[in-house]
Amino acid sequence: MISGENISKFYGELQVLKSVNILIKNKEIVSITGPSGAGKSTLLQLLGTLDEPNEGVVKYDEIDISGYNSNQMANFRNNTIGFIFQFHHLLPEFSALENVCMPALIRGEKKNDAIQKATDLLTKLDLKNRIHHKPNELSGGEQQRVAVARALINNPKVIFADEPSGNLDTENANELHRLFVQLRDELGQTFVIVTHNNELASMADRILEMKDGKIINSITSNA
Repeated sequence: MISGENISKFYGELQVLKSVNILIKNKEIVSITGPSGAGKSTLLQLLGTLDEPNEGVVKYDEIDISGYNSNQMANFRNNTIGFIFQFHHLLPEFSALENVCMPALIRGEKKNDAIQKATDLLTKLDLKNRIHHKPNELSGGEQQRVAVARALINNPKVIFADEPSGNLDTENANELHRLFVQLRDELGQTFVIVTHNNELASMADRILEMKDGKIINSITSNA
């Protein structure tokens, strides 16, 4: 589904990624692990179209998306990709329901349709009784589940998650990990997850280990 071919990324004279080749299959959960500074988050951003490689190409379903203009890229990203970060980035002045609705409204969906989809997702994520609460009225785990619902509302093909459990306690982290597997099984999403959490990594179908800007190992999980 997603491929990166000979991807390199420089920041000034510093080369962060070094001719990386990667293939992510449809409905696969892939974790990317490695020490800080290995290039994990940079690779995630390039695959997620948040940045562009200096060398190499990123393809979705064999289509090179590098030629898209800004409007085409924004539409592609909004319809194809969902993002989950360590810090949930919820808008503090809006309720959980309003935060989740945002991507659908940006895409141009009718308000009532967006509200229904957001309500269904929040109910699925055991937040039915919290939909009108603002982020500061939610626990850390609840906030992260709101962020997951927001990432899912446009039914993206792929979810990119960057240290999604890094700000959670063990119980909430484990719950989030199980949720990713459940969503893949029920909704058919592809997940690409950067993590330092060994338990989350072990739940993936495949673990990619990075070091010094390169993928040095690919391990098929026994989970």
